[in-house]
Amino acid sequence: MSEIAHPHFWENRYQEGTSRWDLGQATPSLMHFLQSPDAPPLGRVVVLGCGRGHDALLFGELGYEALGVDFAPSAIAQAQELAQNYDNPARFLERNIFDLSTEFPQSFDYVFEHTCFCAIPLNQRPQYVQLVHSLLKPQGELIAVFFTHTRPGGPPFGTTPAEIEQHFSPYFDILTLTPTPHSVPSRQGEEHFARLRKR
Repeated sequence: MSEIAHPHFWENRYQEGTSRWDLGQATPSLMHFLQSPDAPPLGRVVVLGCGRGHDALLFGELGYEALGVDFAPSAIAQAQELAQNYDNPARFLERNIFDLSTEFPQSFDYVFEHTCFCAIPLNQRPQYVQLVHSLLKPQGELIAVFFTHTRPGGPPFGTTPAEIEQHFSPYFDILTLTPTPHSVPSRQGEEHFARLRKR
């Protein structure tokens, strides 16, 4: 299995301070969405590959029952510390996301994705789709900010809207899949915001 599928690869990145995917804040596209009239009703949400927890903390701050999951110990420790410091109800678990299916079957109204799909080995993408489907309640939604860059190599591995549709459309209705203007400057034009509803 690829080195990037193991916790030590990502833990080392956190330890070395080379976690460039960490914005130090919640994902701008998510902030915009949750503060818009289209924001979904309050419910239970899991953030996959949550890193230091900024997105889960935003959900928690706004009243969602939020759980962040990552397998890098440093990331989870820092997320828990932030939650404690800000008296935020979001919870965090140190887990491999692919072990969640048996622990949390059909348990969430929403799954949130940002810089997780792009970080896993390419051959695990079909498994990732099945994971998200298994975690969601009937009619639950995947809310995602996909990294749709076209640079070679990775991680982060790029993707395209067509590939996203190919992977997800057999199991989800694609409600939204559009370029987002609400990206940090270094990712402008390289992200798509998506809402996908479980069939």
